[in-house]
Amino acid sequence: MTKPYSEDLRTRVVAAVVTGASCRDAAKRFSIGVSSVVRWAQRFRRTGSVAAKPMGGERNSRLKDERDWLLARIAAAPDLPLHDIRRELAARNVRVGYGTIWRFFAKEKITFKKNRVRRRAGPA
Repeated sequence: MTKPYSEDLRTRVVAAVVTGASCRDAAKRFSIGVSSVVRWAQRFRRTGSVAAKPMGGERNSRLKDERDWLLARIAAAPDLPLHDIRRELAARNVRVGYGTIWRFFAKEKITFKKNRVRRRAGPA
């Protein structure tokens, strides 16, 4: 994701709009998008600030309440595919996508890579 525009630029753009320039004129003068100028001006009128909203942040997993169950389930059946886990979660009234399950296991540092114990059968 890209970085937000500087607060200095935001201040100059909003000052131009406040002193009477249209959003289109300000956008052209500062070489930025009209929609950005409109949003900044609206935010300034609403809050009195031109600062960018915080980016990123903590992402709460929808599976945090199911953590103990999921870890026990994977410990009992380490080869369980994601679609089976998803089906079992749906039976528990937890409807999530594959990505949510994958991110949960990644955060717990649980991988599904093959190792020597779970090796494929070789040629006979």
